[in-house]
Amino acid sequence: MNHKALLLWIFLQAAAALFSSASGENAVLKDEDGGLDELSTDSTVFVGAIKYNMRRSLDLDQEGCYLQVGKKECIEECGFNVTAKTIFIIHGWAMSGMFESWMQKLVSAVMQRETEANVVVVDWISFAQQLYHDAVNHTNTVGQDIAAMLNWLQEEQQLPLKNVHLIGYSLGAHVAGYAGTYVKGTIGRITGLDPAGPMFEGVEEQRRLSPDDADFVDVLHTYTREALGVSIGIQQPIGDIDIYPNGGEVQPGCTLSDVLTVAGNFMDVMKCEHERSVHLFVDSLMNKDHMSFAFQCTGPDRFKKGICLSCRKNRCNNIGYNTRKMRKRRNSKMYLKTRADTPFGGYHYQMKMHVFNRKQADNADPTFHVKLYGAHTDTEKISVDVYEGTIGLNLTNTFLVFTEEDIGDLLKITLSWESESDSWNSVWKNLKKTFWAWNTKPPKPVLQVRRIRVKAGETQKKFTFCAQENEKTEISPGDSITYVKCRDGWEVKPRKRLPM
Repeated sequence: MNHKALLLWIFLQAAAALFSSASGENAVLKDEDGGLDELSTDSTVFVGAIKYNMRRSLDLDQEGCYLQVGKKECIEECGFNVTAKTIFIIHGWAMSGMFESWMQKLVSAVMQRETEANVVVVDWISFAQQLYHDAVNHTNTVGQDIAAMLNWLQEEQQLPLKNVHLIGYSLGAHVAGYAGTYVKGTIGRITGLDPAGPMFEGVEEQRRLSPDDADFVDVLHTYTREALGVSIGIQQPIGDIDIYPNGGEVQPGCTLSDVLTVAGNFMDVMKCEHERSVHLFVDSLMNKDHMSFAFQCTGPDRFKKGICLSCRKNRCNNIGYNTRKMRKRRNSKMYLKTRADTPFGGYHYQMKMHVFNRKQADNADPTFHVKLYGAHTDTEKISVDVYEGTIGLNLTNTFLVFTEEDIGDLLKITLSWESESDSWNSVWKNLKKTFWAWNTKPPKPVLQVRRIRVKAGETQKKFTFCAQENEKTEISPGDSITYVKCRDGWEVKPRKRLPM
């Protein structure tokens, strides 16, 4: 086992042990009286240990300038602009004792997008590189220290907190939450990038990032799968808006096979999915003309079925830096699919079609394939996923279809299907049937789809597609039908233009 895998094992074992502690989930975070842990607030331990590196260059190898509470000369020396946005970037657990590679990318992207902003890297490496549960115990004090810095800037420079944006990754997200708790006033915005799960899942709001920590709290969840009973990223919604790309589960481009192709290992798979939150945020900063949209849904299952692609009443939003503040609501869960690489944004389509069982299709268990033809380009043949179930015969079925490219306005659709007996999984079963009934030719099952209703998530346009004139709507396995916009069909344009 290499050292990275060993560290991960220790991390997960420690978290699991803490969760199962006889004294309760929050034992390490409580003092004898059950209050907030004050053990790590010793000023002799923390003086100068937390640094505020105000960036003046995109190159992190250049030292930059350090803000220090009580030293007014630092404000002028660093060129702090009180009228501009102030963005604090807060790292998480870092056993290496060094900034990880994502920090350079995030700082650079923020500075390029907000050229006038005060971009400050909060360096608490000396406390973040300890064992995980020790690092967790320091998050409260680091948050207090950030609050003290913000309070001092308010006193000295009349810094408007509404212009302050804290961006925290993993443990850093909860540090930002504590800062929002202790600051005098209300921070404008906190963004949590896959906030850490162990020792924070299920605890009360005062001990983690929560909607009350800022005027607007948005969260990206990219690694919510469990290992050894815990999830590296927190599973529960903890912001005003909680966005779960790809359900917060397996991220495209982060599977074991994907990572191993670039000489990675299991540790790199986990790192890839946890850090995907950062790269999605960087993508939102750098690709303003190719933004990703997320859609409100009660859960990932309904989203995967293609049910939730509405933008009415603020049910859709941009992700990352471009996420818009909406009317104050807590824990609004939103979902989207992404590409495997930048730009991560893709295009979502809801498809509805009534599937009639015309002949011998009772046990067909059909798998549909579609090819979309657009004004800009066409897709390859796409397999239509049926989440948790099978195609309902003589029922209306709803599907989610995702394309990586912008094909433009949808012009026509080609539909085909195969039955379970046509798939490779059933080859052996069919061979056996053929052996015992070699001289019989089983009748082909026949399905019928008369119309396909489509809603484009990104544009909110709706169309109805019908089979081309003189073309039958009955279809057997291996055949295909082309559907074009119905002459008597309808197009519904979005009532409200999506914000860009």
